[in-house]
Amino acid sequence: MTEISKLAELRKLVHSMERTLGLEELSPVERDIYYAAEELSKNGSEIRTYGLIEHTLVQNVSRPTFFRALKSLVQKGYLAHSGNANRGRYIVNAPR
Repeated sequence: MTEISKLAELRKLVHSMERTLGLEELSPVERDIYYAAEELSKNGSEIRTYGLIEHTLVQNVSRPTFFRALKSLVQKGYLAHSGNANRGRYIVNAPR
């Protein structure tokens, strides 16, 4: 099996898992932010915006696009504002 064949199989697996979890409704940027948020939130702890924006998965996303996608994730219920702060802190919710 060639490297590209392995990559194709991996991509099909990820796509299938995203569909199972209901993540296919998210844009690619929203998914990357959600994945980064999940990785940063250890045991349900809150995450901070600056931690997200510096994460490897979203480093190449422009600031306006990042903040639009972040707002969209909150509106869709994937992220929630933390009750401990006015802004800039979020809690990751499980996919619906």
